[in-house]
Amino acid sequence: MKNHGFPCLHGFVRPAQCPAQHPIVAQDIDSFILKNPDLEPKMNPKALALAALTLVSGAVFAQAAPETTLTYNAGVVTDYRYRGITQSRNQAAVQGGVDYAHKSGFYVGAWASTIKWIADNSYSGGTLTGTDITGNVELDLYGGYKFDLAKDVTMDVGYLRYQYQGNNLEMTGGTARSAYGNANTNEVYTAITMGPITAKYSYSLGDLFGYLDSKGSGYLDLSANFEVIPSWTVTPHVGRQTVNYTVQGVNASYNDMSLTVTKDFGKGLTTSLAYHGTNAEGGIYSSSFDGKYLGDRGAVLGVKYSF
Repeated sequence: MKNHGFPCLHGFVRPAQCPAQHPIVAQDIDSFILKNPDLEPKMNPKALALAALTLVSGAVFAQAAPETTLTYNAGVVTDYRYRGITQSRNQAAVQGGVDYAHKSGFYVGAWASTIKWIADNSYSGGTLTGTDITGNVELDLYGGYKFDLAKDVTMDVGYLRYQYQGNNLEMTGGTARSAYGNANTNEVYTAITMGPITAKYSYSLGDLFGYLDSKGSGYLDLSANFEVIPSWTVTPHVGRQTVNYTVQGVNASYNDMSLTVTKDFGKGLTTSLAYHGTNAEGGIYSSSFDGKYLGDRGAVLGVKYSF
């Protein structure tokens, strides 16, 4: 093997040809290439063009990331539970929504579900009262801003309007506001998420779900999201609903808990199985339609498609 005067490198020149070993420095390599231009590595023109195209296309795709997203969802559940209380009298409900988000963190959305708890007030002890109470659809309208507080810590602040279409809950019993006010409710909320754990507090700006003079009621929600295995998520939750309302010495405040397992099948399809329970007082949280307890323990199966 001919020695071109290249500094001795193991694997390039046999040790026998290098009687005088010395440290290799960058200047030695540059000097060698300058003295032997025929040995300078050259890139294939096609490879060079491909590399350039890759860099340019990567930059284009990075710039093409959408500033806004618009998503839709539709689903069905065997029972619509909210804060542990059934809204559909332990029966199935159809649900759907739309969400718009900007990369800055601002978002707005709407979500709807069929319900039964308002119209059930047309009954008392299972018998029609003669006053037709309406309100079979819940429409939630919301908007807010989500931003980073620190690494892996985000804050979310927003407003939520529960609009119960065409409801006249305040006419329960035949006389306006003798038992309840209008069901429409306004809340503001703030949430902090640290890794998989989220703490959220909601505050009512007026009467909460028709409870008279219940302004300032609040709900504390502690939950977590754990992907135990790919595509399987477990969500434990505990909550505390405080209601500034007391009837016959019984307060409407209560605690609730749930455990939800969700399976993501991909392409927007998910299924969930949840178990709910509360310690709500049966004297307040019972159905006017059939007298059954609305905060009882129970399982809920759901299917949702997002697109």
